[in-house]
Amino acid sequence: MSEPADRIPAQFAGIRRATARENNPMKKSARSKGALLAALLAPLTGCASHPDLPTVPSVDLERFMGNWYVLAHVPASSEKDAHNAIESYRLGEDGRIETTYAFRKGSTDGPIEVMRPVGFVEDTTTNATWGMRFFWPIKAEYLITYLDADYTRTIVARTKRDYAWIMARTPELPEGELELLERELESQGYDLSELRRVPQEWPDPEHPLAPKSGD
Repeated sequence: MSEPADRIPAQFAGIRRATARENNPMKKSARSKGALLAALLAPLTGCASHPDLPTVPSVDLERFMGNWYVLAHVPASSEKDAHNAIESYRLGEDGRIETTYAFRKGSTDGPIEVMRPVGFVEDTTTNATWGMRFFWPIKAEYLITYLDADYTRTIVARTKRDYAWIMARTPELPEGELELLERELESQGYDLSELRRVPQEWPDPEHPLAPKSGD
């Protein structure tokens, strides 16, 4: 995966993401997308000074696809006030990962931000190192550094330790479980004082990634 350049969420990544603000002018959407991209690309020129960040040994891409609730993050500037954040992945026929990162800005009833980058698996041995493309040809670094056996909890991080996303398949976890994930992130070299928990309040029927009835 290409290593990201100077500062633009998520996503996730974000990370998690071609950005578009729902129900807002195109110009505002472009500003939001540019802010995220600039943050994620910050490390492209300085990663040698940061220790390597190991990924998980293997990711089953098909199992990893679907919706992930962002429960906590070290956020990029455009997602610092994100609420009800979800990152969603779909594996394309060409192996690309079609990504959607959607959240409400400022509050749980705030305007919706949507970003749609494309992910590329850079290490096909582990499937845990991706490049996330917002603008051609640059890809932002995206490392899956923690994944539980049931594919219900994950951490996406970066070598520069500048942004990270703790995600789960549900909008909340027991406090003790979330704290364990936060400590895992700390063990990877992150400063937990920069970590923000993302408010999640559901149902949110107007959210573009809201679970459908029966999910």
